[in-house]
Amino acid sequence: MDPITAELTEPELERWGEAIGRAARPPLVLALRGDLGAGKSTLARAVARGAGVEGAMPSPTFNLLFRYPARDGVAVVHLDLYRLTDPDEVWELGWADLPEPNELVLVEWPERAESLLPEPRWEVSLAESAGGERRAVEAWPVGSPPPLPGPGGGA
Repeated sequence: MDPITAELTEPELERWGEAIGRAARPPLVLALRGDLGAGKSTLARAVARGAGVEGAMPSPTFNLLFRYPARDGVAVVHLDLYRLTDPDEVWELGWADLPEPNELVLVEWPERAESLLPEPRWEVSLAESAGGERRAVEAWPVGSPPPLPGPGGGA
């Protein structure tokens, strides 16, 4: 699988996230990387909406993990590891069981547990580009995860 690179506006980032959610074949792990304000939560919410999650999706910054029912028996697990001070704290979150066969797992701040990240997975890096109106997006597979649609709709 080839890496994915694009420059996306926020609405384009949301459309891509929804396409990922619609096309997701669990188990699937997305490690979402980027500075504060880069669009990690925006992308995570869009992926979850595309997978069929309805209703509000608060940031898991303080709870660290939220689990949402989606369509067709899929569960979306949204983690935010920003507040971790030691990678071993992930074990308290049920990390050993992630992902279950029916789960789509979205991990913000994966670098807080770098050596413990599951494989296969997709690494997704987001960065503000000049002017802040677009996001530089890079996504690459680690191991052999299910394919992702490209930002233009292709897989």
